[in-house]
Amino acid sequence: MAVRSLTMLLLKSLRPLRRLQPPPQRRPSTSKSSSHLPLPSRRSLHLPRAAAAMGSVAGDAVRLAYPPVRRDESVVDSYHGAQIPDPYRWLEDPDSEEAKEFVAAQAELAESVLAGCADREGLRREVTRLFDHPRHAAPFRRGDKYFHFHNSGLQAQSVLYVQDDLEAKAEVLLDPNTLSKDGTVALSTYSISEDGKYIAYGLSESGSDWITIRVMRIADRQLMSDKLSWVKFSSISWTHDGKGFFYGRYPAPGVELDAGTETNINLNHQIYYHILGSDQSEDILCWKDPENPKHSLGASVTEDGKYIILGTYDGCDPVNKLYYCEISSLTHGLEGFRETKEMLPFVKLIDNFDAQYQVVANDGDEFTFLTNKNAPKNKLVRVNIKKPEVWTDVLSEHERDVLESADAVNGNQLVVCYMSDVKHTLQIRDLITGNLLHQLPLEIGSVSEISCRRGDKEVFIGFTSFLSPGIIYRCNLASTIPEMKTFREISVPGFDRTSFEVKQIFVPSKDGTKIPMFIMSKKDIELDGSHPTLLYGYGGFNISITPSFSVSRLVLCKNMGSVVCIANIRGGGEYGEEWHKAGALAKKQNCFDDFIACAEQLISSGYTSNKKICIEGGSNGGLLIAACINQRPDLFGCALAHVGVMDMLRFHKFTIGHAWTTDYGCSDKEEEFGWLIKYSPLHNVKRPWEQSFGDNCQYPATMLLTADHDDRVVPLHSLKLLATMQHVLCTSIENSPQTNPIIGRIDRKSGHGAGRPTKKLIDEAADRYSFMSKMLGATWTE
Repeated sequence: MAVRSLTMLLLKSLRPLRRLQPPPQRRPSTSKSSSHLPLPSRRSLHLPRAAAAMGSVAGDAVRLAYPPVRRDESVVDSYHGAQIPDPYRWLEDPDSEEAKEFVAAQAELAESVLAGCADREGLRREVTRLFDHPRHAAPFRRGDKYFHFHNSGLQAQSVLYVQDDLEAKAEVLLDPNTLSKDGTVALSTYSISEDGKYIAYGLSESGSDWITIRVMRIADRQLMSDKLSWVKFSSISWTHDGKGFFYGRYPAPGVELDAGTETNINLNHQIYYHILGSDQSEDILCWKDPENPKHSLGASVTEDGKYIILGTYDGCDPVNKLYYCEISSLTHGLEGFRETKEMLPFVKLIDNFDAQYQVVANDGDEFTFLTNKNAPKNKLVRVNIKKPEVWTDVLSEHERDVLESADAVNGNQLVVCYMSDVKHTLQIRDLITGNLLHQLPLEIGSVSEISCRRGDKEVFIGFTSFLSPGIIYRCNLASTIPEMKTFREISVPGFDRTSFEVKQIFVPSKDGTKIPMFIMSKKDIELDGSHPTLLYGYGGFNISITPSFSVSRLVLCKNMGSVVCIANIRGGGEYGEEWHKAGALAKKQNCFDDFIACAEQLISSGYTSNKKICIEGGSNGGLLIAACINQRPDLFGCALAHVGVMDMLRFHKFTIGHAWTTDYGCSDKEEEFGWLIKYSPLHNVKRPWEQSFGDNCQYPATMLLTADHDDRVVPLHSLKLLATMQHVLCTSIENSPQTNPIIGRIDRKSGHGAGRPTKKLIDEAADRYSFMSKMLGATWTE
């Protein structure tokens, strides 16, 4: 359902860092951006004090010459009586000449450091070699044809193919690689009409969240005149008559913009219906809510074509309102609203934000929903929407496992996906009763996509894990016992999975909560504390970080003897909504405590030492990394923070940042300001040698990564933190103990991560991991 995909767009507006791997192409089901307060108290490293002091690895020989950066001491904001300086406020204007000069100088500095990283080209060469292999996504059917995505290996973007049946020759339907010379135009969303005659698709340029929707006639690949602009966070959902589709957009800004570089707040999301062949100015406004300009909206047509479902979302919490409109009740059809200028007569089924409701299936007026209403690990319920007084549980909440998704198939059956200790399991259940029919065999790993519709007798299932590049299973449900067969399997030349091992351990956090952590390495490594280690985390917005394949991380294990770890800290969705809320709002510090505990466990268990550990995260995970190096600069040798939310007092003022207040809170409220100022990365940079860490302690070597077209977590976050760290730690004191480099990698014609071409992914991996290698003193072996 399109409502489901929109829900994930909103929940993932602060998505995790995208790993260097084939981009997921289709997942119909839920898989699933200066204060002088004292630092938090120092926690034990489980190491002798001498070992805890962080020394310089890269900076002993050469001290970096940081470019001079102006500080405007006159900019001071008052928050509930507290005076908070913001000397780099001018960096919030990306179009100013001074900001552009800052970016250019920082880019030059970063390149000078990266040019001295000996493993840079070796990494680039090896990652490119292993990445060059064919990849397929699961097929799906519309009308009488099948569609699927394929990438031959190093193509910038994956290509959409069409075929008459699964054995027929596949022909190119849409190749995004022909739309730009550098591969920076990406296919962001798409929808094929029920009869398979048309495809409406959204294109994103340079990684921006803004998309332009175009329409193509499938039979002759003829591009239609339709062109829809200022679309963001939108699904596309066709009415079954094929006359048009619903989509979401924001009002046009009224001025010329380089879309993706602006920082203007996104307000007044609206739902429109576009009639094929017409101009966007004639589109029908179906719903708006001017009294709640920060709300986001999504509309979809049910699989039987009978209803339009409208979802309203307040921020990124897994909650929504849900309205419906019966299409047959529209006397003059949707076209009639062109003349009346009225909005559609939606009926309010759920009119508050107390829970999440996702449509699973409907038989006329009888709807089955996946919901977290009184069920933080989710359940299935059923209701007659015309008689909404009685709601019946179909599948009760599991005691321990999280119900991630349910997809109707084969008439009255469901493919149900559970997450159990951060690993997926699959079941076939009865849609009517919820009874278990079959358990599907699945290795330890993640379900990356589920492709089916209710009338299908088979389902295609995408699977991946740390050591499995990807398998597409074809499951036949027509037989008495489902037949699960491999349809396609991705093979990486030169990769031998038997050389590696993956473990899952559970680490006690500061308050005793057990935190799951995956550890991948070569087999039978000696636990002598010598291994370079990469620790990745996210911890926010109910998003779960499940096992997945990454070429670049395997290269770290294979060629550098590294250990790669994924910490499933609180704030994510690994154990449902309670796990999420335990790392949000006033409890956000739990995320940092959990991550620090995982690092300490890796050291005390003998995997690594504090000089050999690199921490990494993106978006909300970038915030995690920056907060942790502020709180425990002694614990890490290197830090890679991608597109992070670094200014926790002003994030809500830019683009879609206001949606994140459901996880963070907002500085406009006094109590919530009190939470935010304690960990906001920008406001807690301190000289560790002046704190309780000892005279020899300094910040780890740090790379902040951002991109000029990131209009989700706008670059100003990373730029202001970069300027602050360089000033406080390096340029404001003579002969500073901070000799570890503090640099920023600022990508051009890129955004928050989605749609980035393959070459940019490889280049970034080579840069960040060669930096890590040099800072940790790792040794490259072929």
